[in-house]
Amino acid sequence: MLLLFMDLETTGLDPTRHRVIEIAVKAIDSATGEIVGSYETVVKQPYEVWERRDSFSIEVNGFQWNEVSKGMEEADVGHFIVGLFKQWGVERGKAVYVCQNPAFDRSFFAQLVDLYTQERLKWPYHWLDFASMYWALTVQDCLEKKIPLPVELSLSKDEIAKRYNLPPEKKPHKARNGVDHLITCYSALFQSARVESPTISSQQIA
Repeated sequence: MLLLFMDLETTGLDPTRHRVIEIAVKAIDSATGEIVGSYETVVKQPYEVWERRDSFSIEVNGFQWNEVSKGMEEADVGHFIVGLFKQWGVERGKAVYVCQNPAFDRSFFAQLVDLYTQERLKWPYHWLDFASMYWALTVQDCLEKKIPLPVELSLSKDEIAKRYNLPPEKKPHKARNGVDHLITCYSALFQSARVESPTISSQQIA
């Protein structure tokens, strides 16, 4: 199975108003832990899109107009991703997406490659939620230890990282940083749970 670790940065939270300004994805073979391929780019947007940006989102990802204005054209990014996924062998039943917030990433990813094209190419429609993986293992652990579920539980990636003595994600929150940190947390989560999972080294992430 191919694991497509993905993160996107945008001008805001609303896909009907805001647009993608960065994408990063790494494809990893779940059987071997080897990186099949990776891609990252800044996505160019016109100034009228930049004017509609959400200031908090831009504060988080740290983008400036001069970066966004020099990115790759949105349509070209979509065409390039289609070619890459074909090269990597991305196909329904043989690949899944893994994200920290798949509801967010999936809606914005469709701006780059529309849903009908994704369906025509038979890309996976399962977007796995890393926070839900952590929640499921927490429930399992509580059941095995016969203890109640926690009253409060943060599902942020940085808090999950802290649970496994990992550093927080590098700031500002760029898509490449998000993908690399997600892979590190994913590997730690399943190794800790003693579930058969690929061992992904820091050298592979780099």
